[in-house]
Amino acid sequence: MQTASQAGRLSVESLPGWLLAAGLLTASALLGPVAGSAVRPLFIIGCGVVGYLAWRQGPAQHMQVLLVLFCFASLARRIVDLYAGFDSSGLMLVGPLVAMLVPAIYLLSDWTAGLRDIQALPMALVFGSVAYASLLTVFQGNWSDAASNTVKSIAPLAYAYSLVSTRVSRSDIIDSATVAFLWILPLMGLYGIYQYIDPPEWDRFWMKSATILSAGQPVPYGVRTFSVLNGPASFATFTAAGLLMVYFLRPTFLGMILSIPAAVALMLSMYRTAWISLAVGIVFSLFFKATRGRGAGSIIGIAVMIGIVLMTPFGDAINERFASLSQGAGDGSARERIEEFLILWNRPDSGLIGNGFSTVDVGSAGSVAVDGMFMTCWLSMGMLVGLVCIAALLLAIGNAISVAWIDRQAPSIVIGALALGALTQMPLANLISGELGFLFWTFVVLLPSDIQLTPQRWDAYP
Repeated sequence: MQTASQAGRLSVESLPGWLLAAGLLTASALLGPVAGSAVRPLFIIGCGVVGYLAWRQGPAQHMQVLLVLFCFASLARRIVDLYAGFDSSGLMLVGPLVAMLVPAIYLLSDWTAGLRDIQALPMALVFGSVAYASLLTVFQGNWSDAASNTVKSIAPLAYAYSLVSTRVSRSDIIDSATVAFLWILPLMGLYGIYQYIDPPEWDRFWMKSATILSAGQPVPYGVRTFSVLNGPASFATFTAAGLLMVYFLRPTFLGMILSIPAAVALMLSMYRTAWISLAVGIVFSLFFKATRGRGAGSIIGIAVMIGIVLMTPFGDAINERFASLSQGAGDGSARERIEEFLILWNRPDSGLIGNGFSTVDVGSAGSVAVDGMFMTCWLSMGMLVGLVCIAALLLAIGNAISVAWIDRQAPSIVIGALALGALTQMPLANLISGELGFLFWTFVVLLPSDIQLTPQRWDAYP
């Protein structure tokens, strides 16, 4: 006969992982006004527990938990900060990383299981590059930045390696992620539109307290929509990836309707890099028979939707942002990126060795923002090791794109489109850290192990 504790444990473990994650996020937001800062460590512990229970249910359930946590943890953090005071360290954002590290515990007994996979080499090279930058940071006595940036960069790698090592079913992971995005996208989209029209109090408080300058102004129609995530770049990147997956892998009428708010919010983010990434993914789909029809239909649908949105009160701001795409090197953002490289190149050692990880306060006078993988690797790892890291990322992206050309089925094509989109974002986004690292490594390493046409080991790779 089962005891009461055993029955309770079984009932909790039988709940879907995403429901546990949603419950944890809701409870944390509701407890913010009552428990204050005590919610932060409790949330991190809860993420670990939820991640553990979800992984026991299977990698597919765990994937959904991570998507829910990464997408909504920032919103819970902002609500807690409103009542407990602004936390510049963003402690609650560690929670999803803890949940992501759970599978790595199971690899301790056999960590060599995935070493012969064709994605092992790029992951190993990036791991070594991050370790080098971490050592440089430690040698400078900057333990805080060393710990923070190392965890943000290594956790996505460890999770991706766990997927490779456990030989999970590619189709199960992609199906699970697509279903999660099907319901996450409308929530993010509706909140993002509301945020643009009239940002809630916790969003205003966070924008005034944080040093982020890319989110616009905390006033109606002045926000660059970041919805429930931690900034316009994260929100737009997740939304673009979700739209690709839902449209090409769940092409139902309901899915299209539910995706409209997210597509509108994506435009309100004003993040052109994600726009380009999405466009590149759609163009990539036109090269394959399995996705050509949907790709062409998406182009028509996007054109119609843009035409409608431009006639709304949002139209002027979006139209101005679209017009800036034609300015090329004359665009202000483009000039800033070029100046960043010139500043680094003109340094005495030209960044040959690297400076390790550092947190740049872009709100401070005289500070220079660090954007994109090229600039990040050059500054933190130095020119030599940084080039190794960049080459490893290009190798990983190339492997994923090659899968699409070999398999030519919709799931593989979507992986290739996401990888090609990541390639376009490399000059402007840090792909290997935090939530963007999770998105990049998870889907780029999802080579179809359940398809015989694709060789999976280096000794079989032509």
